[in-house]
Amino acid sequence: QVKSCHLSAALLGEDSEISQEQLYELLKYAALGKCHNAAQPSWCRIYHQSHLAGVVVVVLHEMSQLHFYRFYLQFKHLRRVFRHRFTLAPSANFPVSLYGEGTNLKPQNTPQGLTSTSSECITKSSDLQCDPIIQRYGEKKQGLTSYTLTLEEQKKNDYPIEGSPGCKGYISTECDQQRTDSSPLFGLDCEMCLTAKGNEVTRVSLVDARGRCLLNELVKPESTVVNYRTRFSGITRKMLLPVKTRLSDIQTRLKKMLPHDAVLVGHSLNSDLQALEMIHPSVIDTSLLFARSEGRRFKLKFLAKAVLGKEIQCEQKLGHDPTEDARAALELAQFFIEQGPTKVAELNLEMLLTAEKLAEVSQNKAVLQPQGCGFQEQLNEPPPLSKPCFLDCLQVTGQKPLLLGRQGSDSSGLCQSNLSASNKQILQRALEDVPLSKFSIIQFSLGPEYLASHLHAGLHEKVRSKLTDMLTIYAGPFEENFCMKSVKREFGRCGPIQSLTVVTETFQPYVCIQYEVLEAAQLAVECLNGAEVAGSCIKVQRPVTAAMLDCNVLIKELELDVENEGVIYVAGLKKSLTETDLQEEFSQLKDLEALFLPKDLQSGKHRNCCFLKFQKAQSALDALEAINGWTMKGSKLRSRNALAPGHLWRWIWQMNHSKEKQGKHIYEKLEQLSDSEQDLRKKVKKLDQHIKKLYRSLQNNTLCVVLFPGVNSTHGSQPGLGLMGIKDDEGRSAC
Repeated sequence: QVKSCHLSAALLGEDSEISQEQLYELLKYAALGKCHNAAQPSWCRIYHQSHLAGVVVVVLHEMSQLHFYRFYLQFKHLRRVFRHRFTLAPSANFPVSLYGEGTNLKPQNTPQGLTSTSSECITKSSDLQCDPIIQRYGEKKQGLTSYTLTLEEQKKNDYPIEGSPGCKGYISTECDQQRTDSSPLFGLDCEMCLTAKGNEVTRVSLVDARGRCLLNELVKPESTVVNYRTRFSGITRKMLLPVKTRLSDIQTRLKKMLPHDAVLVGHSLNSDLQALEMIHPSVIDTSLLFARSEGRRFKLKFLAKAVLGKEIQCEQKLGHDPTEDARAALELAQFFIEQGPTKVAELNLEMLLTAEKLAEVSQNKAVLQPQGCGFQEQLNEPPPLSKPCFLDCLQVTGQKPLLLGRQGSDSSGLCQSNLSASNKQILQRALEDVPLSKFSIIQFSLGPEYLASHLHAGLHEKVRSKLTDMLTIYAGPFEENFCMKSVKREFGRCGPIQSLTVVTETFQPYVCIQYEVLEAAQLAVECLNGAEVAGSCIKVQRPVTAAMLDCNVLIKELELDVENEGVIYVAGLKKSLTETDLQEEFSQLKDLEALFLPKDLQSGKHRNCCFLKFQKAQSALDALEAINGWTMKGSKLRSRNALAPGHLWRWIWQMNHSKEKQGKHIYEKLEQLSDSEQDLRKKVKKLDQHIKKLYRSLQNNTLCVVLFPGVNSTHGSQPGLGLMGIKDDEGRSAC
């Protein structure tokens, strides 16, 4: 009989924030057991790891804890199934954090192959429809004229245009636009230096369609050189001293060399033509030809290596060789024309770029030296070797990890194995392939239109606003000269108060109280509505706003949240009580498993409330009955079912105490978010259903981890969220 695996994690309270390294620690042990130096993670424990049927990691690309709680009601499956939840510290490079150091993501021999850690090729024709190259050029081969830039594209990408205001004095090559698919191609590249005038040409190279160098000439700038940019240009002051050739000489020679139907090829060729102060109507720009999403561009060095298998711009050389660069751009254009868009798309360049970046990061980590090492020590001691990634170790043991994701992610995206699949296609593929793999990483995404930084800002403000309303209650009316101290004492017995103010806009006095925890506000509504406080029979209610209309539904669902099962909230504690005192006072309660005493995250002082976690739900209900009305050290206690898990309590505290400057465009951001939020709710609900379907298909004893990686960018950061559990016979995650 197969032993049932289960998971134990003490995630109640402030310890529920997990680093990327701790997550890696868990996944490595789950995948490898005690082999390859894997050990039980320090923050949780997997029992009977050897009986795990598999490990499935679901990554929700560029989503954060913010998304989970903003669309809490839509994530019906996630919140009801996974018993363990934790805050995930955002990472600047999530893939490396997840894979570990030394990840080997090099492609197999065939261009169509997936990464070496993938199970098989997924680049079917139907999967390429969303690839930027296919979207721009279609799937069929075409002649070179289909790939030359139109006049509008040249204007958009800052090419010199006849008659444009900024091109006064520019020289035309006098080539006409009567190009055909048999027109000759010429590769062009220039090196520039910085002068008092701006960028000026210091070297020009031109190659013909066979790669033969027709021109490789140094040029003396007209203005005084400010910076030779030797590192990139390879040009030095000494090299230019004897040079007599001027820009006008080069312009004349190029005009004579180029036939009337010539097509110039270059990488970001607009910069070269601007520096040459020349206008040419027929151009192919390889930085645009090998299209990427969202206006990003591949570097020439990367394309030469990935497509042509050539190393250019080597670090050993001083500066770039313009002839080499011109020839590389020319050959890239020829490859594209000869092979066609489909073959180029099947190279999966995004995946190759991710693999290269991961390899670079791993290599950089390997050569880093501790601070304080002398220069001689750094020369004499060999760099430490990077640790093998657990995905590589899996392959050594004969197991093939599965990576599935959609294209269009930036460099922080996780999986690029599936060229351009929708979430539905990724799900279908996962349902087929996950049962065949011991370790699977599946990435879903809401789509690039919902990942913009301004939407994150609007989302943050909406969540913050709603949480503030849920933490706030209004109480009254009171008599004119009511005792504020009595009010504060009575409402303080429900939990820690963040602020208490008198409402002056009403005929009789009311008070507005904002609590630090959701349970405190709910206790106040439940216990003090209709009660006599400070000599007045008062009404207690939350603010009435459009966002609060579903508050009661949300409160009920939070109570039923699987993570809150067996957890109760206790308020009215004296602040002088320590955790040891409380452990002793509550020791008589049956099946008490853990106690969490919240602290002010700035002062470190304990609050007047705590959370108690019980091994059984019934024991928690019995404790509720026993504690309500219980007097401890002269203070009468109040309690109720927990609403906010420990990690959420910490997050609420940080949101309420953050003093973010709301930019003058915040209302514009909120308006943009409102326009798309209804559609976003539908997408989130569909995403939840996809994960539900995938989860139901998993074998029993499968560890499933769902990750909202968080956002870490120049626009600010948002913590991530992790949900995990081992599937049991009932389809839920086992404790």
